[in-house]
Amino acid sequence: MASKAAPPTAEPGPVSPLPSGAAQLDAGEDFEVLDGTEDEEEEDDDDLSELPPLEDLGASQNEEPTEPQPVTSEETGNAPPLQEWMDILGNGLLRKKILVAAPPGAERPSKGQDVTVQLKVSLEDDGTQVEEQPRLTFTLGDCDFLQALDLSVQLMNVGETALIIADAKYCFGAHGRSPAIPPNSTLRLEVALQTAVDGPDLELLSGRERINLADHKRECGNAHYQRADFVLAANSYDLALKAIGASSKVDVSPEEESELLELKVKCLNNLAASQLKLDHYSAALNSCSLALSHQPDNIKALFRKGKVLAQQGEYAEAIPILRAALKLEPSNKTIHSELSKLVKKHAAQRHTETAMYKKMLGTVGASGLPTKSPAKGPRSIPWKWLFGATAVALGGVALSVVIAARN
Repeated sequence: MASKAAPPTAEPGPVSPLPSGAAQLDAGEDFEVLDGTEDEEEEDDDDLSELPPLEDLGASQNEEPTEPQPVTSEETGNAPPLQEWMDILGNGLLRKKILVAAPPGAERPSKGQDVTVQLKVSLEDDGTQVEEQPRLTFTLGDCDFLQALDLSVQLMNVGETALIIADAKYCFGAHGRSPAIPPNSTLRLEVALQTAVDGPDLELLSGRERINLADHKRECGNAHYQRADFVLAANSYDLALKAIGASSKVDVSPEEESELLELKVKCLNNLAASQLKLDHYSAALNSCSLALSHQPDNIKALFRKGKVLAQQGEYAEAIPILRAALKLEPSNKTIHSELSKLVKKHAAQRHTETAMYKKMLGTVGASGLPTKSPAKGPRSIPWKWLFGATAVALGGVALSVVIAARN
């Protein structure tokens, strides 16, 4: 097994290893999506309750390769003979066939190692080649590129070449990758496993190597986010944060420390965006709060925290936070729109609560306070009656005195 390797990178090939969606993201983001550039676009004016649904990936995010499973003729269609195929997950959606066997004694890579492969990607429908990577390096188990590739390479030996047929569920999903890969495309991956070496020791990375590694994980997260794989996106951002926050035995310059902090806030903001899509509101709120602990005036963190609180119905807490964000950037139409919606929702919420309280307390007078009904009971005597009885009694006493005086 070889010595420690540098942070995982993808060597340039005819096609970038990251989907075009990530490039679009870096070209111009908005508050709803992710950190990655200085330029920002206006966010779609969607209601907070109408978050894009998470693609139903089932248990795919945590699925592990299994022992080879039999594949029926119905599942294979026109595939090669059944005994040549390995059903990696047992569901017929991810299959592997050895094209070139590894040399005797070759080792199988393990999770955490950096593996380098030669990769060709084609459409299963018509065989059109859509991507080729002479040398693609990634960390096994981190799902840096495609989940299908990550799961399959774990079952290959160094020196082996294999053909992988992968359902869209484990590739580019319902979104595809414009313009070459249509939505819901089954792909053929021809993979040649070239090397497998131990991953880098985070404590021994220089400041620049740590920055490069963390930024690479962030870009992987952006690519997953664009495919609506929010679970994998959150995992990549978390890996980036671990790389940033790991203890170091190497001196890091103040400039590199500043760059790492800036990158950490970006990853926290993006992590919060992914958690918000997954309806993990407490986790998203925590991510926003961590970002704000480093940069209290970070507009994205303020905006996203306000949205998380609003999603939880905490309008009274969300409105001041959005007002603080608007104060920092008064011309931002996205914040204006969101704040306006929350003010209306808060007013409606207060109206509903007030009506409920009135119903609980009874009728309401002109002053807005509940009126008290006159007390009724055997001991309740009106004051007019008491006054009249007293006058009659006094009159009787006076009359008695006059009569007695005349006698």
